[in-house]
Amino acid sequence: MFDIGMGEIGLIAVVGLLVLGPERLPRVARTAGALLRKARNSWQSVRSDIERELAAEDLRRTMRETAAAADPTADLRRATAPPPQIDTRPATAPPEPGATPGNDVSHERN
Repeated sequence: MFDIGMGEIGLIAVVGLLVLGPERLPRVARTAGALLRKARNSWQSVRSDIERELAAEDLRRTMRETAAAADPTADLRRATAPPPQIDTRPATAPPEPGATPGNDVSHERN
């Protein structure tokens, strides 16, 4: 968590001993340790709550995707839809090249 070596801890202990004195230093060290422990426990609690919420959201998203993939309504609509209308009109021959509408080229006399 903190990158503190033995030298820094020793320096803090010496300064604490000089500032607080030998009578109050153990009590302050215990109090600091208890506060640090509470802070760590609180952080772990917040972290586990966040992880639990993320896992629950991921599970909800997976369930929605699975439900959408398994939803048969689109297939049922397609299956119960009326069949497409088939054009039963006879096919007409394509116009001959050079023919204009209303001018029947096939019956012209030379």
